[in-house]
Amino acid sequence: MSHFDLNLQTHLVRQMEFSHDTFGPGVRTTGVIDHIRKELVEVETSRATRAEEWVDVVILALDGLTRELAFAASDTRRDLALTAALACKLISEKQARNEARTWPDWRNADPDKAIEHDRSGESR
Repeated sequence: MSHFDLNLQTHLVRQMEFSHDTFGPGVRTTGVIDHIRKELVEVETSRATRAEEWVDVVILALDGLTRELAFAASDTRRDLALTAALACKLISEKQARNEARTWPDWRNADPDKAIEHDRSGESR
């Protein structure tokens, strides 16, 4: 396999241009969630193309995230480069929060259930 380097910010700008031109502007939360649900069924039922179905889920999730950032404040679309940078910042910060959390030993967890972090120290 050859090395492939993806710049996420550049990709998100490309994806937003395509998505907004093809599927229209706006947050479109309900439509994106509906599509994600359909793709998750395909992940569950597909064997040969499961990785491709997961890629569809990732692309749709990024579309939902960037639409929320680009359109939630108003009907006018936020600058795409700024939106992509903010999305990358949020992804990076969330990953750091997950890494800082306390997680149970995966060896003792049901492989068919979500593994949740310890919430005992969190305020509600």
